[in-house]
Amino acid sequence: MEIIISSELKALVPDFKVGVIKYQNIEVGPSPQMLKGRLQLFQESLFFELEEKNVAELEGIKEWRGIFKKTGKDPNRYRHSAEAMYRRVKKQSFLQTVNSATDMNNFLSLQYQIPLGIYDTDKLTDSVTIRTGEDGEEYLGLNGRVNSLHNLILSADKEGPFGSPFVDSERTAVTEETKNALHIIYLRPSISRNDASELVESIMKMFVQIHGGDSSFEIKGCL
Repeated sequence: MEIIISSELKALVPDFKVGVIKYQNIEVGPSPQMLKGRLQLFQESLFFELEEKNVAELEGIKEWRGIFKKTGKDPNRYRHSAEAMYRRVKKQSFLQTVNSATDMNNFLSLQYQIPLGIYDTDKLTDSVTIRTGEDGEEYLGLNGRVNSLHNLILSADKEGPFGSPFVDSERTAVTEETKNALHIIYLRPSISRNDASELVESIMKMFVQIHGGDSSFEIKGCL
C-alpha cells in the first residue's frame, strides 16, 4: 500500500513529515495489565505535572498547533488529538482502556506529545493520500460526531477520508478482529531525519512486542 503526501500539503507545511508503520498478522485483544498500568500511571504523573502548566505551550503540542494554523484551522477550536488528550488528563478525566492497539496508541501520543493514528488495513482500499480536507468533506468520528474535515490534515483512500490528527473515523477503527494495521505517526516538524527514524522504529518495536506479527516502517515527507 503506497502512502502519498499531497504537493499542496507540502507547500503549506514545508517541514511536514510522518512515520508510517505497516503491521501484518498481529493479535489485538484486551490490554495486558502492564500496558493498562503504564497508561494509568503515566496519566496520574502528567496530571500533577500539568497543574502549573499551559498545555498549549508544551513543545510537541505547540508545534502541532502551528501546523493546524498553517492549513487554515484554528487550533483553539480544533485541537489535535494529543492536545485533546492532554486537556482531558489536566481535568483528571483519564482515558479508559479500549483494546491493546488503541491503548498503546494513546499512551504513545501522551508520551511524545504528538498525534498518532492506527487503522485496520483490511478496511482500506488502494493507496492512501495525506492531504488537506476539501469543503464539504466529513465523516463519523470516534468521538461519536460527524466531523467537518475542511482544511484539516487527513488521510484518504479510494473510498474517501478515514483518518486525521484531529479525530479518526469509525470506518477504519482497529478492533480485536484486526489482523493487519497501518500506523501513522504525525511527527514534530522540527525532528531530524535520524531522530525520526529512531523514534518510529522504537514505536514499531514496542507495538510488535505486545501484538506480535511482522512490521516495516518508513518516513514520508520533506526531510
